Amino acid sequence: MGAACAHFNGSWSPHPVRRNTPHRLSFLALIASLLAFAGLPACAPTVDKRGNLPEPDKLAEIRPGATTRDEVSKILGTPSSISVFNEKTWYYISRRTKQVAFFDPDVTDQQVYIVNFDDRGVVKAVDHRNLKDARDIEPAPGATPAPGRELTFLEQIIGNVGRFNKTSSSSSSGGDTSTQTGRPYEPGDPNKR
Repeated sequence: MGAACAHFNGSWSPHPVRRNTPHRLSFLALIASLLAFAGLPACAPTVDKRGNLPEPDKLAEIRPGATTRDEVSKILGTPSSISVFNEKTWYYISRRTKQVAFFDPDVTDQQVYIVNFDDRGVVKAVDHRNLKDARDIEPAPGATPAPGRELTFLEQIIGNVGRFNKTSSSSSSGGDTSTQTGRPYEPGDPNKR
């Protein structure tokens, strides 16, 4: 009896699970290939374009020495950025990036139009920069120190133990040296009673 199945005509047939093994493997291979093929669009790059890039014909309307700040605003629209130290320089910035899956985006194109104004608010010059003119900026090393001291994890966990009074009553003898917050009194403390 064992591994053979008995039929009414007495013929021998293989185990039912083993009989379908080649078909199961091809079916599983088909499912795996479909899942892999479905995951391919996730690896396709995402192209993102941001910013305000003026049209060339509108840029041609800007005439240095004649066009005012209000006219530039009407022709080109609101600038992407204005100079931090004075309002004499407007920037119209456009940037195109490409990102694949979870990797950092790569800048593929960048256009910057710079409109400089004189003291009277009239256009002094219009300049153009692109990705070739860009420079990498290296941040300054170190960190800006902040006042106070950093608490360790253990100090944060047990830091409040014994900090607060269980009773809110105070003695009238003047011997109470704590404030309403439960901290000891220190001279010059703004929270003193």
